[in-house]
Amino acid sequence: MPFALKTINGDLFSSKDALAHCVGADFRMGMGIAVKFRDFFGQVDYLKKQNVQKGGCAVLKATKPDRYIYYMVTKERSSGCYPTYESLESSLKAMRNHMIENNIPQIGCGLDRLQWPEVVDRLHRVFENDDVEITVYKYSPPK
Repeated sequence: MPFALKTINGDLFSSKDALAHCVGADFRMGMGIAVKFRDFFGQVDYLKKQNVQKGGCAVLKATKPDRYIYYMVTKERSSGCYPTYESLESSLKAMRNHMIENNIPQIGCGLDRLQWPEVVDRLHRVFENDDVEITVYKYSPPK
């Protein structure tokens, strides 16, 4: 199967696949979908101990179900700064390397504050030669 990218509406946390989202290097995760990741998976101290800097990717091994959770560090801190396309691409490459090493076939991800067409371009650029399917869940905050 060649690289494929699909977008769906649905509950990201009901997925049994590997998950990914963007965070600051401080792992504060105090707003948006990051709060849900923090509350659902916890282990923030473990993530901080990985000392991942902007452009890298921290990894958490979840057990229910058994899968990896990727914290793409796309900015230096959670508030007052935003990711760049370069830091996103670097984080995607770090995630891709872990996926290849661990034979991860599929991920779901939500990305913030970047223009979707450019994000799609970066996803294609990073994964175009890999046998992977990426599912992007559209996040809708509860009303």
